[in-house]
Amino acid sequence: MKRLVIVGASGMVGGYALRHALELPNVERVTSVGRRNLGISHPKLTEVLHADFADCSALESTLADQDAAVFCLGTYTGAVPDEELRKITLDYTVEFARVLHGSSPDATFTFLSGNGADPTGRSRMAFARYKGAAEKALLAAGFPRVYIFRPAYIYPVEPRKEPNFTYRLLRAVYPAFRLVFPNLVVRCDDLARAMVDASVRETGERANVVLENRDILAMANSAGIPEGRGT
Repeated sequence: MKRLVIVGASGMVGGYALRHALELPNVERVTSVGRRNLGISHPKLTEVLHADFADCSALESTLADQDAAVFCLGTYTGAVPDEELRKITLDYTVEFARVLHGSSPDATFTFLSGNGADPTGRSRMAFARYKGAAEKALLAAGFPRVYIFRPAYIYPVEPRKEPNFTYRLLRAVYPAFRLVFPNLVVRCDDLARAMVDASVRETGERANVVLENRDILAMANSAGIPEGRGT
């Protein structure tokens, strides 16, 4: 029986990750850590409100004795100034990982990154540099298992207010886009299920695995985790 933490359950992917985790018979407890109340009730669910992810020290007791964490906290490029984008994408991830590792050093860390993430820091895209820097920090943090998910376009299954014109366009042309570029799209619910399943699967092996969009699709359509790209 697994104990799982989900960060960012009020978001699109995190919300589906929470729903899936609560349905799994091998998950006994799910702790949602976020800045606002989810407004749902479930016997497996514990909600912890945390206002400032720049300092996660207050979460030490919450994060003790956890088996895994699914980290979906993030924002869209252009939605916030660059300094805030870096803070949310990189600093919050590193700080949460620091406290989780101190409280549950044997936990699995599963991270929602993005297509094009660049750990070398050479990308001209700020999002790619910050996601890449977060990946690099997580892989060096000492967790026995780190799964990094790099989806391309994440299709929102339920209608929503799209964050910008590009997302509005992609949603409108999604059926055709999926046919022409099948390895560049993934449904948000399939992505969420794959992240949770990777986090709670039984394994005694140490593993750092980067899963690109094609790997995520393969996992969503099978019972196992593709080899991905080890680090």
